[in-house]
Amino acid sequence: MASEQTQEMLDCTIINGKEGLPTLILAHGAGADLSSEFMTDMAGRIATHGVRVVRFNFPYMIKRAQDGKKRPPDRAPKLIDAYSDLIEALNTPCVIGGKSMGGRIASIVANVGVNGEGGSPLIKGCACLGYPFHPPGKPDNLRTEHLLRLTTPTLIAQGTRDAMGTKEEVLGYGLDKTLELVWLEDGNHDLKPRKASGFTHDAHLEATAKHVADFVKRCL
Repeated sequence: MASEQTQEMLDCTIINGKEGLPTLILAHGAGADLSSEFMTDMAGRIATHGVRVVRFNFPYMIKRAQDGKKRPPDRAPKLIDAYSDLIEALNTPCVIGGKSMGGRIASIVANVGVNGEGGSPLIKGCACLGYPFHPPGKPDNLRTEHLLRLTTPTLIAQGTRDAMGTKEEVLGYGLDKTLELVWLEDGNHDLKPRKASGFTHDAHLEATAKHVADFVKRCL
């Protein structure tokens, strides 16, 4: 039986795509919830490629919605536990992922699991959108330890000029060779390129959605 906290998470899920399709669980970033423009747009795009996308709010974001008070994300262990509990409650083979912080937490859940015990057998892959390899302006504060040796197929879609990990930086990290990196030229942390680059945000988002959907289908 789901805990009260997990039930709250289940109650606020938004699902794009029909039941029976390959399932992607998608977590939000640190400061924007499941209904943010990026999350809503990306979920819709991925769903058009034949994937069922499940979005949810972490507990701290549920509390923010309830009382209107902005609060920072919970510590990583609490987020990891919450994500893991939701996966078990949904009880379906899936690929998990997320935007920025949500993707980082998903990658830990998939490749390390709770207390280092390994990921749930329900998790068949992980897809991260704009991975926060380091905080902005702090390139030495890396969040890559669990990406050096993967245990679950993992994909990261990253803008080449992302302030949390540029292409030049990331290629020097010595990450696991099985990691699939999808590079969006001149993209920032939201995969958005500058107008002068000749690329468009819409094209980058659509390309990312197609890559993620194909990855989900391969994994499942």
